[in-house]
Amino acid sequence: MIRRATRDDIPACARIIADWEAETDYLPDGPGADKIAAIIDDAFDAREIWVSGDPVDGYLSVDPEKNKIGGLYLARRGQGLGKALVDRAKQDRDFLWLTVFAPNTRAFAFYRREGFSLTSRLPASDGEPAVLRMEWQR
Repeated sequence: MIRRATRDDIPACARIIADWEAETDYLPDGPGADKIAAIIDDAFDAREIWVSGDPVDGYLSVDPEKNKIGGLYLARRGQGLGKALVDRAKQDRDFLWLTVFAPNTRAFAFYRREGFSLTSRLPASDGEPAVLRMEWQR
C-alpha cells in the first residue's frame, strides 16, 4: 500500500532514516530521529512524500519543482517496497533525478534496475563520500 504521507507519519519516517544512518559505516553520525523529524516537517508542504505500510516501513520524498528524489528509505529491504515507491514517483512525470552516495552500491544497483542512468560524480566533501547523480527519463 502506497499512500501520500501525513504529518502523523513524520516520526516513523524519521526513525527509518535514523536507523539507516546508524547502520551505515561510511557516513558521520547523523542528527538523530528528532532532528530528522524537524527537517521533514519543515519541508513537508514543499514535497511529495509517499509512504508504504501500516505501520510505515518505507518513505520517499520528491521535490516536485526540481523533479528530484530527495530520499528513499526502507525499514525492510528486498521486498519490492522501494520499487513501488519509485514507481509512484514516476507517475505523471517524464524525468526524475537523484543522488546516491558512491559507497551505497546496493542503492546504485537498485536505481540502475529502475531505469536510472549515472550522469555525473561529485567529489567527497565535509567528511561524506563522493556522490553519484542519476537520472531517469521516460
